[in-house]
Amino acid sequence: MYKKLRKQRPLLTPDVIITSVGTEIAYGNSMVLDDNWVEIMNNKWNRRIVEEETKKFPELTLQSETEQMPFKVSFHVDKSKVKEVTKELYQRLEKRGLEIKIIFSGGIALDVLPQSGGKGQALAYLLKKLKIEGKLPVNTLACGDSGNDTELFTIPNVYGVMVSNAQEELLEWHAENAKDNSNIIHASERCAGGIIQAIGHFKLGPNLSPRDVSDFLKCKADNVNPSHEAVKFFLFYERWRRGEVEKCEIYTTSLKASCHPAGVFVHPSGSEKSLRDTIDELGKYHGDKKDKKFRVWTDQVLATDTTPGTWIVKLDKWEQTGDERKCCTTTVKFTSKENEGFVWENVQQTWSEESEVKDDSNWII
Repeated sequence: MYKKLRKQRPLLTPDVIITSVGTEIAYGNSMVLDDNWVEIMNNKWNRRIVEEETKKFPELTLQSETEQMPFKVSFHVDKSKVKEVTKELYQRLEKRGLEIKIIFSGGIALDVLPQSGGKGQALAYLLKKLKIEGKLPVNTLACGDSGNDTELFTIPNVYGVMVSNAQEELLEWHAENAKDNSNIIHASERCAGGIIQAIGHFKLGPNLSPRDVSDFLKCKADNVNPSHEAVKFFLFYERWRRGEVEKCEIYTTSLKASCHPAGVFVHPSGSEKSLRDTIDELGKYHGDKKDKKFRVWTDQVLATDTTPGTWIVKLDKWEQTGDERKCCTTTVKFTSKENEGFVWENVQQTWSEESEVKDDSNWII
């Protein structure tokens, strides 16, 4: 479902994805399942028995087939019947030798999982695994909006945010169990805005998305991250072609000043041109995508410090006009000097295998 959705929306590629209410963990772009987690889910779990017993409850209505997973059986249920159904179902499945967990969320959804499943258990398992591998994150922020997120906020050393549009059952849980926990906040902003608010509140990193930058020149003065520099440019490129920034010589002059005089841009077709000439050419395309549903976004951004003062930033740059999408792998070489910011030395682009259309007639940078 995630793979299908990211063909419709500009979603990023996760390093790890936890789905099906914490019963599935997968890794990388190909989303390879964690076999060890599958074994844990199989412990004292039998989907056939769960289906047999739940059929005896007229209060339960199966959700659509897309919501049914190997370790998750999902229903709709009237909120007033939840406690009664949950108590009896636990007893019936326990008598048949299963160890299960029942989670109610969204005011209507009821999920039956293995007892070891759930988002919190999956997160705890993942953090333990990363620690053993020497890859434990410096910080972890759990973000939630419904009852099936409550477990996330119980994991030690994890920050938490309930977005302002969180469901009633999550807010009730917080009031009863975690209202004095300073590591969990109820944001005043909705959805992703609430997540960004929490990043700032807990001082986990910059709480201004590059997409929300209003003054690119001012942003550059405060920038100390080569990845941010690359992402910021491509978002500027989007606004430039949408005509959302003023066609002003100060912008192009600033961009050219950031490029090494001998800097080269290698087009996906293989042709080469001067970086500064590329910036000059960009000036001709100001506003050419206005009102055309044009979007640009970057994915899988990775910066590597190769030698002191030299950085290689690799990313996937996506461009969409209407329903047509293009993607190219972009590699940027930066050099940096103290108090002088980053200099673009070289930009090289090649078509990605994910690119749906490889017509580069309208491809600028």
